[in-house]
Amino acid sequence: MTKLTNDAQVEALLFVSGDEGVKLSELTAAIECTESTILDSIARLQAKYIEDEASALMLVKHGQQYQLVTKSELAPTVHQYFTAPITSNLSQSALEVLAIVAYQQPITRISIDELRGIKSNAMLQKLVMRNLISVQGRAEEIGRPNLYGTTDYFLDYFGLDTLDELPELGTAAALEHLQMSDDREDEVPLFEETQSAFKTDLLDESEKQ
Repeated sequence: MTKLTNDAQVEALLFVSGDEGVKLSELTAAIECTESTILDSIARLQAKYIEDEASALMLVKHGQQYQLVTKSELAPTVHQYFTAPITSNLSQSALEVLAIVAYQQPITRISIDELRGIKSNAMLQKLVMRNLISVQGRAEEIGRPNLYGTTDYFLDYFGLDTLDELPELGTAAALEHLQMSDDREDEVPLFEETQSAFKTDLLDESEKQ
């Protein structure tokens, strides 16, 4: 078996940390290396992404957090993907994340992951790009992760006037049904049909609790 390099381990942790990023201290603790060793790895990765014109990634630092992001020139491509008709419908996985945000907001990505039992980075990014959710501050906890909440467009999208019109789920335990497999990718139609499917699914499942 090939021995993992420090660079590979740093890259892996940057990847799984998603939009939250990761601190130098967290990298040193996870990889059990000195700060100078990790900084050398970060510098090599930054140089690799810059020099490789075929790579879509960049390694940046915002405050104390290091993050992997897509290169700015790819912004139009990413935006086109999330807004094109082929991806305009919400998958069950995206709807699942959206429901958790709607009922538990403001909520961090880590809390969403814990409820679902799987990573939610991609779904969160898709919902942000669709303007259904947005970052609405930072949590007062270690790392100060982003807090997500629904937008005004979310209400318009589902034909709601206020969040009070969401179907009642009672307690947080009623959200346990949302911990479903991420391989459910059946598409849910937009607007009225989406609203109906969204409410019916949540109400039916809450009645089973």
